[in-house]
Amino acid sequence: MTLQNLLSINKLQSFTPDRGAVLKLLRAAQRNLEDARLVALSADNRFDAAYKTIMQCAMLGLWANGYRTSTNQPGHHLTAIQSLPLTMQVSKETVIVLDALRKQRNLNDYEGDPISDSVLAACLNEAGQLLAHTRQWLATHHPELVDDK
Repeated sequence: MTLQNLLSINKLQSFTPDRGAVLKLLRAAQRNLEDARLVALSADNRFDAAYKTIMQCAMLGLWANGYRTSTNQPGHHLTAIQSLPLTMQVSKETVIVLDALRKQRNLNDYEGDPISDSVLAACLNEAGQLLAHTRQWLATHHPELVDDK
């Protein structure tokens, strides 16, 4: 599957990012990661904030490549996560872990399953690594979206 294939089946839409929007989403991802590290919050809320960081990074990868998810289609979180190898060369092994976190998010959000300490730790770790990867990837491949001019 390619990004163009996902566009043709309406899982993605064409999108033209601008530097201001990219920087705003990067700042939001950083804030969410910082919130996720606040031990005064419940594990569920910390997990949710870390997961938002992961999704915001996945969106940044899509944006930088000229796409965004079709949010009117079911599965846009799945599409964004599974696109990471195509957008930012994230390993398939990492995508498997991120997809497991997506499934855990669904269980928490829609069925009330509590977040365990080990799942929270995994989500915090993955979110931190993906945010660092996103920053580096953008600086290398799309400096026009993140560099000060």
